[in-house]
Amino acid sequence: MAFLLSDSSMCLDLLHVADQMKVLDREMDYHHADVMDGHYCPIITLSPDLGKALCSVSEKPVEVHLMVEKPAQWLEIFAKAGASMLTMHAETINTNAFRLIRQVRSLGCKVGIAINPATPFEYVSQYIDEIDRLVLMAVDVGYSGQAMVPQVVKKIRQAADYKKAHGLSYEIMVDGCCNNQTYELYGRAGAEVLVMGSGLFGLDPDISKAIEIMRAQQAQACKKLAQAE
Repeated sequence: MAFLLSDSSMCLDLLHVADQMKVLDREMDYHHADVMDGHYCPIITLSPDLGKALCSVSEKPVEVHLMVEKPAQWLEIFAKAGASMLTMHAETINTNAFRLIRQVRSLGCKVGIAINPATPFEYVSQYIDEIDRLVLMAVDVGYSGQAMVPQVVKKIRQAADYKKAHGLSYEIMVDGCCNNQTYELYGRAGAEVLVMGSGLFGLDPDISKAIEIMRAQQAQACKKLAQAE
């Protein structure tokens, strides 16, 4: 097996964004643009203008991850900015989930749903057949470089089992603590897409070298997974 990979925009070197994006756009499968409003999350990241700039230089799909209190206010803004997928947190849409999912579709974007470590998988079961990607947070929202919340592994396995049992096609993405210590664990549980934050950007200041190290680490983990099957 091999993971699909998405780089985390919040880990970009803001003084060298254009140079790093050129390399990442060539090497990664997706880009993961984190939007935090300072309310749902304790910090603020990625304005619509920066999101538009990232989309304008990318040939790969850009997922905008809305870690915000009121995602409905941001859907059209980031769709117009060029997002390919809009991911909302399940915890913020429970009263109007179907309406917002349909709105994302009407804007020409794919639908992602994210759930926090303390949110059970069953929370999204009523509309999981309507989404394109399930993002399982392995850390509490807000900061890169946190330790993994172990309970997420059970949810990855639940998502994989449910997908297979019901013949669904949503991608299973893990966001948080994706690194050499967790690749094998996540892969064994059923993760398909990884958001690469500090597990990529922390390997070397030169993004090309960091990607080379990351790929070697993942190849070793995937080899172990294949041997275990």
